[in-house]
Amino acid sequence: MARETGKSLLNQHTEKHFTAGEIVRDIIIGVSDGLTVPFALAAGLSGANASSSIILTAGIAEVAAGAISMGLGGYLAAKSEADHYIREMKREEEEINDVPDTEAAEVAEILSEYGVQPHEYTPVVNALRKNPQAWLDFMMKFELGLEKPNPKRALQSAFTIAIAYIVGGMVPLIPYIFIPIAKKAVIASVVLTLLALLIFGYAKGYFTGNKPIRSALQTALIGAIASAAAFGMAKAVQG
Repeated sequence: MARETGKSLLNQHTEKHFTAGEIVRDIIIGVSDGLTVPFALAAGLSGANASSSIILTAGIAEVAAGAISMGLGGYLAAKSEADHYIREMKREEEEINDVPDTEAAEVAEILSEYGVQPHEYTPVVNALRKNPQAWLDFMMKFELGLEKPNPKRALQSAFTIAIAYIVGGMVPLIPYIFIPIAKKAVIASVVLTLLALLIFGYAKGYFTGNKPIRSALQTALIGAIASAAAFGMAKAVQG
């Protein structure tokens, strides 16, 4: 009866938590780099008085190379996390089999840190000892602080970051497609990219729980500094 009541209450209550953190993180990584790096490259080449066609060609090449590099980096990072989890899981499983009393004591210690009293956590410890898989999952999460990774995470991360980089990277290059004069195109590119950085920064702040306006201004400022530095260095070298 109590179990049915609990299920009924859970069905009536829907928690509104944001659970797509990993995907959002990958999008943020891809778009932020995609907006900033090609933007700085295009500004630098404009400062060197390159033509719009050369800037566009170099920009597209950079976007392609950057997307592959960033995607590969995301894949390797996610794969490393998965490999680390598997290694620690095997080590923890061996400890449960070899020194079960010590591991049980660790469960008791973990629960006591949450304010659970000995007479309350003893049945929990005994129940976990009867269920090795649940015991292993408990130790991985609460002792080591490791969440079981999604087996598809590496590929998802790679594609998400790569696509986000391409989307972000094409924004500062769009003006060079339609404006043949680089000096005019760079002005349009600056305006368009800063607007995109503001929108992206606001969205980033909204989804990550930070102040959206502050995040928007910070993101735009970073992009502006990067492009101004590249433009200035190109002018200095040329001069």
